[in-house]
Amino acid sequence: MTGSGPVGVALIGAGNISGQYLKSLSGFADVEVLAIADIDPARAAIAAEEYGVPVSGGVDDALAVPEVELVVNLTVPVAHAEVALAALRAGKHVYGEKPLTATPAEGEKVLAEAAELGLLVGNAPDTFLGAGIQSALRAVRAGKIGTPVSAWTATQSLGPEGWHPDPAFFYQPGGGPLFDIGPYYLTALVALFGPVTGVAATAARGRATRVVGSGPKAGQEFPVNVPTHVSALLEFASGPRANSTFSFDSSVPRTVIEITGSEGTLSVPDPNKFEGPLKLRPNGADDWADLPVEGSSAGRGIGVVEMARALRSGEPHRASGTLALHVLKTMAAIAESAESGEFRRPGAPASPRLGEPVAPEPLPLDWDPAAATLL
Repeated sequence: MTGSGPVGVALIGAGNISGQYLKSLSGFADVEVLAIADIDPARAAIAAEEYGVPVSGGVDDALAVPEVELVVNLTVPVAHAEVALAALRAGKHVYGEKPLTATPAEGEKVLAEAAELGLLVGNAPDTFLGAGIQSALRAVRAGKIGTPVSAWTATQSLGPEGWHPDPAFFYQPGGGPLFDIGPYYLTALVALFGPVTGVAATAARGRATRVVGSGPKAGQEFPVNVPTHVSALLEFASGPRANSTFSFDSSVPRTVIEITGSEGTLSVPDPNKFEGPLKLRPNGADDWADLPVEGSSAGRGIGVVEMARALRSGEPHRASGTLALHVLKTMAAIAESAESGEFRRPGAPASPRLGEPVAPEPLPLDWDPAAATLL
């Protein structure tokens, strides 16, 4: 347990996703955004003015603010490790956007250095802390489908270039549908079933180039250097198996998580959102029945709040670096299997540090990120 009162936060990266974090975090009394930085200081200054953040500039400017305890790393994936390590060496805890880092080796280094310095690492996605996945997790734990047997997940679209103004990084190492959208689905599955023990996969690249569809770079062509369609089979230490598809090559948009057990099937909300319909179809039933969806739907940033409270209480946080590293190792194993044509094992999850759980317990039903608990 360290300090008291709201946790001072700095955002590193003022790109497309930063607005969602700034909007959410400004409404949470347990955190206070004190600085925002970007490789383009002018972009950081615009965001700071819009959201009333007192300090803006480069990374060093944000890390120099003594009241900042927690850095939220919103840079592109290839910069995640560099920025996280800089923040840790400045004595700050780190919460990052997904994936944890571009490679498992970088992720291991970040977690090892954090442990040595006595600092915490957290990571997106925090969508699994929302009402949708938390309600699904409670339903599975309550035995609504009996013993879990299998899962089918699919995320299919034509990719982010239709809406993102600068999408090229999605198609470079650390991106693609597996590393960009995969963390939502895999984090939800690990929360539901526990650690992944083995994978088999195939992958393909639909097109060698893509075209920016909106914003000032509309019409510009850029290269695709990662697979854009990945199919994976996963096995879990607890017994269930999953069949997962991650695609940026489909004109039919699809978002599916179905969990099948010995007594029925659960249709789970979109893991890229914080809420949504939860449906149960017991064995022998002719149709789906709605289950209650209860919990927080506050939006991106609730993982930061939960981590901030953990800093004050000394309790483990749920959107942890341990969980994120295991998901990253699983994605890397999927990519390796697709390339080699061989079964791969992600390896044992990183040893939980400071009590961080690999598969966290559900949040209490009355957990509210908007409540002022640290004042």
